Amino acid sequence: MKAQDALRAAIPQLTAAGIDNAPRDARLLLAHVMGIAADRLTLHLPDSLSPPAQAAYAAAITARSNRQPVSQITGQRQFWGRSFKVTQDTLDPRPETEILVAEALSLPFLKMLDLGTGTGCILLSCLADMPMASGTGSDLSAKALDVAQENATTLNLSARAKFIQSDWCANIQGRFDLITCNPPYIAADEMPHLSPDVLHWEPHAALTPGGDGLDAYRKIATQAPARLMAQGRLLLEIGPTQSAAVTALLQAQGLINLRTLADLDGRDRVVCAEKPQDPGRCGNL
Repeated sequence: MKAQDALRAAIPQLTAAGIDNAPRDARLLLAHVMGIAADRLTLHLPDSLSPPAQAAYAAAITARSNRQPVSQITGQRQFWGRSFKVTQDTLDPRPETEILVAEALSLPFLKMLDLGTGTGCILLSCLADMPMASGTGSDLSAKALDVAQENATTLNLSARAKFIQSDWCANIQGRFDLITCNPPYIAADEMPHLSPDVLHWEPHAALTPGGDGLDAYRKIATQAPARLMAQGRLLLEIGPTQSAAVTALLQAQGLINLRTLADLDGRDRVVCAEKPQDPGRCGNL
């Protein structure tokens, strides 16, 4: 069987399963089993698929028809120009989170903490583009931390990144000039409305804290200021309706210069805050 014939058969199968943009996913999965870059697939469509490749492609299309995300099938997701390993134990990195990374990199920093690090995509993207910095990623999930450590090794960042199992800041020592976090923020009553790709395949602990979706922010607001250096920054990804509530939580803890950044669709996406200068001190340490 030629690759183009396999592709031609796969697209209707994915379409029948209700997959949005079935042609794109079919092409991505075909490139994956052929071991080529997706942007080179057209050149290789006349090639013959070996029996193992045919079997792998059939399995991949079946998995996608069952709504398993493409990134979990291929084991990789592109984020901030780099490839990150993903598993069912980690949240799939989203393009919207790149808004947070861009803001983090808008000012220099030396010590970074990424809470709920998951794949490590935020921490490692920031460290890769800030060569003088080091950072810590924390997560409650030991399996997620294993994935993050593997990504750090793959990206040659192990010397500057360490990972700690912690319930938010509970096991974190020291202070940092940058703290980032993309916490679970989906309210309990919003969960049933998620895409099956997300609801049935991504870890619920990384999606929702239950209730109104704000519990993680309540904990971070009370814990993170003690881990910030004076004039250190706190950047939190939020749901599109949560800016006012999260801003109020941070303001109540004495953080200043609060502002909200929108994503490319114009939706509120990141809340930024800063710790004020320590009274009676000159530096920011």
